[in-house]
Amino acid sequence: MSQNQKIGWKTAAALVISSMIGTGVFTSLGFQLTDIQNTWSIVLIWSLGGVFALIGAFTYAELGTNFDESGGDYIFLSKLIHPLVGYVYAWTSLTVGFTAPIAISVMAMQSYLSPINPSLFNEWFGVAVILILAAVHSVSLGQSGKFHNISTVIKIGFILTLIFLGFWYLPVQENAIDLSGSWQQEIMLPGFAVSLVYVTYAYTGWNTAAYIVDEIKDVRRSLPKALIIGSAFVTILYVLMQVVFLKHASVDQLSGKVEVAFIAFKNLFGIEKGNWISYFIAIQLIATMSSYLWAGSRIIFAMAKDHSLWHKLAIKNNKGIPVRALWFQAVVSILLTLTGTFEEVLLYASFVLQLMGTLTVASIFWLKGRKGAYKSPFKPFLQIAFILFSLWILGYMLFERPRESVIGLLFVITGIGTYFMSKRKR
Repeated sequence: MSQNQKIGWKTAAALVISSMIGTGVFTSLGFQLTDIQNTWSIVLIWSLGGVFALIGAFTYAELGTNFDESGGDYIFLSKLIHPLVGYVYAWTSLTVGFTAPIAISVMAMQSYLSPINPSLFNEWFGVAVILILAAVHSVSLGQSGKFHNISTVIKIGFILTLIFLGFWYLPVQENAIDLSGSWQQEIMLPGFAVSLVYVTYAYTGWNTAAYIVDEIKDVRRSLPKALIIGSAFVTILYVLMQVVFLKHASVDQLSGKVEVAFIAFKNLFGIEKGNWISYFIAIQLIATMSSYLWAGSRIIFAMAKDHSLWHKLAIKNNKGIPVRALWFQAVVSILLTLTGTFEEVLLYASFVLQLMGTLTVASIFWLKGRKGAYKSPFKPFLQIAFILFSLWILGYMLFERPRESVIGLLFVITGIGTYFMSKRKR
């Protein structure tokens, strides 16, 4: 692929931003408020999630600039630890990691739009959106980049507008702002750790640009800029958004609800204008689904080249797009959309993504590095902190949400089984 066919750091950053800003920022707060309710606790959780994402961004920037192939974690884990570990990551990406966020985005879209018109905005509407996006990304890298830049600009403009309006208007009479000292007790509760699971899911996507390294111009400069600037920008937006939601709705209204943004802005502007908020939330989710289709198909393609069980997916069109992997991912996403519930899919996907992401961060300890590649600051201390923090979250989730955690582990175990099936077939 020539340099003029590749994307610059701004498009790569747009990919990171649109991957991160999806369902989590608009849906997680309601689940968090069932366990913790102090505003300082909420701000701390979302800030920790941002720090966590930035450490990951530093690490993936170093890993990505040491390899020339697209495929992200699959390449890193296969070459640094063992092909089995890389394969399991690609398998979980195929079945959960990149398909579940697409399915969750569709379910969130339905949650926001179905109250407006339940007969039109049903599950089949979401299926149609996935199919249209797969078709858009099947043409060329140039079209994917243009579509993605436009949809990300719309997304960022919408988020900034919500933040401006939320801070401009006075809070509603019964709001969820609580600045008391109760946060000191809340951070010791198991619910604080479980709330971090929702937050780490909301930050999923900070590593997206690392999956397409051979499609980025001057990757050694562009990849670190895209990952770090994108992650830092999203962290600021996320913290501000949670304060806006808390300012314009009560704990009772928000607790346990998915559509927290609609609830907050309905209180502020009334139902009719609140419906417009729902429309724009649904529209901005298109960029999220687009980014996961784009990046996820590259992991599937990288795996399919190396493993005979999936060899038929390792086909590109004349523009270099891995179309079979792309459409296969779209079909799996549709199946998850039609068979799962929002919270269940979110939790088991979060568990798997957390587990595999932790392994990838750990893989940097096996990296010898090459001249000119990016070097993560404060290595290995940041990576050790990331791993310990991640293990704490995974341990709490196993204890507090055993069913969803076991479902996530079953996906991993199944991946190990298909790895040996692939080797036997070859």
